[in-house]
Amino acid sequence: MQLVHEQPDFEYFLRGADGGSALVNDRRLAASFIVAPDRLVEGWPATDARTLTPDDLAPLLALQPELILLGTGATQAFPPPEAQAACLSRGIGLEAMTNAAAARTYNVLAGEGRRVVAGFVLAP
Repeated sequence: MQLVHEQPDFEYFLRGADGGSALVNDRRLAASFIVAPDRLVEGWPATDARTLTPDDLAPLLALQPELILLGTGATQAFPPPEAQAACLSRGIGLEAMTNAAAARTYNVLAGEGRRVVAGFVLAP
């Protein structure tokens, strides 16, 4: 049996994430960030998914996704209705899940060529 290691067709992929850090490509990040298949935005000021405002989501929306994955840390949490409405009113899906689940989901969707953007909330 021949095994072939295939590299993803997108620039930024997640090797893993938990409540305190994430591994994007070969780089460990310890502060909240935004990732898209072709872009990494570090220094996203989000600290708690339960208090996100539409303004907090503006950098994700600016990347024109069809779907936003929200990694909420070690446990699943949901943003306030106003933040959810900011996405839904634009026809953009918003899915909140743990960071580990968001990392796995992001890789699958990016691998399918979907316009996915993920925001990861990491504990300071």
